[in-house]
Amino acid sequence: MKRTAVVTGASSGIGAATARRLAKDGFFVVVAARRLDRLQALAAEIGGQAVALDVTDQASAQALAAGLERCDVLVNNAGGAVGADPLASASPADLMQSFEVNVLGMLHVTQALLPLLRSSDAPTIVTVTSTAAHVNYEFGGTYTAAKHAEHALVETLRLELCGEPIRVVEIAPGMVRTDEFAVNRFKGDADKAAAVYAGVDRPLVAEDIAECIALTVGLPSHVNVDRLVVRPVAQAAQHKVHRQPLFGG
Repeated sequence: MKRTAVVTGASSGIGAATARRLAKDGFFVVVAARRLDRLQALAAEIGGQAVALDVTDQASAQALAAGLERCDVLVNNAGGAVGADPLASASPADLMQSFEVNVLGMLHVTQALLPLLRSSDAPTIVTVTSTAAHVNYEFGGTYTAAKHAEHALVETLRLELCGEPIRVVEIAPGMVRTDEFAVNRFKGDADKAAAVYAGVDRPLVAEDIAECIALTVGLPSHVNVDRLVVRPVAQAAQHKVHRQPLFGG
């Protein structure tokens, strides 16, 4: 039987790219997210399985686990930014939604799949956080707070599983341009989303992060990458981004 990888948030972006990349490496990939129509097309493309999943719902995560025979790799990718307002006026609902998707979502799925992972001979849990999990910045409070908390869960999980052969990996991407991330963050404002990447030479794309995930998963089973921070060359740090002039002169 093929080794099985479960990828959450797989209906688009990093999740979809990761599913394709792990399938290329020979995994049977279970793609899980809310948009089942997209998942079904992806599953047909890669020879995997599509499962509807709402990571904010513990029962949904338990149902996902109940339908699987095995899980060797879990990629906790579901997440996202909600809102970009200063904390003085930020919506508590945005903060709550950000925590539910990024923090509780990771917890629900990890708890549900841990028994299956423990049955694998080489289990790996990969969680996609962000550089925002380690560095705060203006107008990002609802996102950085959630990602810091998600990082704390990853680090705690690694400590608690010490002594078991389960790798716990954190991938912390910097600037990644996908079709939906920034648009969702700015609640559909495409102009604000485009401005994030304006003048930046080759922001990362979803396939770049998928390669990093595949790299950590493909290492010998005794090798754990605790945290892999990955940025485009144009982004030297959270606040240090080189932008080319948009107009000559």
